[in-house]
Amino acid sequence: MTLFNKKYRIESTRLQHWNYANNGMYFVTICTENMINHFGNIINEKVILNKLGNFTKQCWKDIPNHFPFVNLDEYVIMPNHIHGIIVIDKPENKNVAIRHASVETLQDIDVKTGQNVNDLNNVETQNLASLLNKFGPQSKNLGSIVRGFKIGVTKYANKNNIPFKWQTRFHDHIIRDENELFNIQRYIIENPLKWELDKYYIN
Repeated sequence: MTLFNKKYRIESTRLQHWNYANNGMYFVTICTENMINHFGNIINEKVILNKLGNFTKQCWKDIPNHFPFVNLDEYVIMPNHIHGIIVIDKPENKNVAIRHASVETLQDIDVKTGQNVNDLNNVETQNLASLLNKFGPQSKNLGSIVRGFKIGVTKYANKNNIPFKWQTRFHDHIIRDENELFNIQRYIIENPLKWELDKYYIN
């Protein structure tokens, strides 16, 4: 994946020999379907979130409350996508070495029901804690973290009759060192300033 160019292009799907439950810092990008501006707009180079955007921001910030082994670093809720750094830090995995990887992942299936999260139109809405805690210990990995977050936002949109869908794929990149972390943090912080260049090109 080319990280800072106009498009995120990936030749393969998942990295075959990497366990995404391993400790590490993961840069993730999650997009709305067809890059529709569901979360707000950019005005004077600042993100102005709407109702769904504000809930999405709170849902993101709540991730560590439901996955205690997760810490969050820089993130930004953009009108049609989210950039964020998720840190998985499990005491039992302290000796696992991080290797470089760039992947694009299919992660929209509810692990218990088998339903696509974009088809959950008539499901009784539960509170966010219940939504994110539904994944068992065997799913305490990057995919389940993103999946739980996406399901929470989708169900909130459905409950409030807000037309909304996620893009099926999400992008992730394992951060290898402090220099790369700094560059990605800066990229996230400056993302609203580059909106006119960036808004159509994340696929």
